[in-house]
Amino acid sequence: MQKLKITFTFMATLMLGTTFSQQADSTDFYYQIPEYPETYNAGTVASRLVDGLGFRYYWGTAGLTESDLSYRPSEGARNVEETIDHILALTQILVNALNQKPFEGVEIDGLTYQEKRRRTLENIKEASEILKNANGEDLTGYNMVFPNVEFPFWNLINGPIADAINHVGQIITLRRTNGNPINQNISVLQGKVRD
Repeated sequence: MQKLKITFTFMATLMLGTTFSQQADSTDFYYQIPEYPETYNAGTVASRLVDGLGFRYYWGTAGLTESDLSYRPSEGARNVEETIDHILALTQILVNALNQKPFEGVEIDGLTYQEKRRRTLENIKEASEILKNANGEDLTGYNMVFPNVEFPFWNLINGPIADAINHVGQIITLRRTNGNPINQNISVLQGKVRD
């Protein structure tokens, strides 16, 4: 009876630990790309672009090793973790603009790779939701504001969003070069993992 009680206690602890762990890192929302909206408008199209970034980032950064994070293709280039830091900053610029707040930097000191990854995915999700719920409104109110300069929403598209997508591609290439390619069953066209 004692052995059964210990086994039950261990299993209950394990299940609770798994549940808390999943709640603490709820980044699975980009395991696959969300369903597309029924209507095309400025907000839903921009939201879908951001969701595409989220899906690529989720899989591009899933399962990175310490060796991957420190991999640097050449002396003057960013390593993978420095590229992740840059993408976090780009997504913070995006979220700040959509929340109509100026961007004054992002604090990354002391954050682990997993914390940076989670924050980046949460930024992407928040940005997508704001855009999706814009109800087709004109997006001119979502300006990118820095301490001494301001840019319209157009610059968010060709600036931080496009830049982040580009850097995710770099991470995917670098991890492949380092011997840790992404899951081969991912379909970026469908936004799903093939069976």
